[in-house]
Amino acid sequence: MNGDYSDSALNAGIALAKALNTRLTIITVTEALPVDYGGGHDSGWIPTQDEIDSFDAACKARAGKVLDDARAMSEQIGKSAELLHVPNAHPATAIIETAKSRGCDLIVMASHGRRGLRKLFLGSQTSEVLMDGSVPVLVVPKPA
Repeated sequence: MNGDYSDSALNAGIALAKALNTRLTIITVTEALPVDYGGGHDSGWIPTQDEIDSFDAACKARAGKVLDDARAMSEQIGKSAELLHVPNAHPATAIIETAKSRGCDLIVMASHGRRGLRKLFLGSQTSEVLMDGSVPVLVVPKPA
């Protein structure tokens, strides 16, 4: 969850789960530290174990904050949730795999509202999840 976009999707998902009296799973995914092994004459960059540990700790702390905020939002409207952090993973893949393994009927995600070529060049985790098609997806638009 990253600010207004994700908060809107989170609020919509929590409200929908409460209205339908269904189970609610909230997931946040953190990607692995990018490593550049180089190639040819490139020098590349390989992190030390301390750098990897520091990165992982920062990701865990950020995920904990995100999930604490999500818990507070769900408890505020009286809906309990299963909270998950999937570390060192590609977000779209982790979302899809988690939804399948947990038997989720619907994935609720935010749209950042990118359009045209910018959307194509920047990529989109939401688009990747939509393209998979194995679990229905509700895309919540960016707030007005």
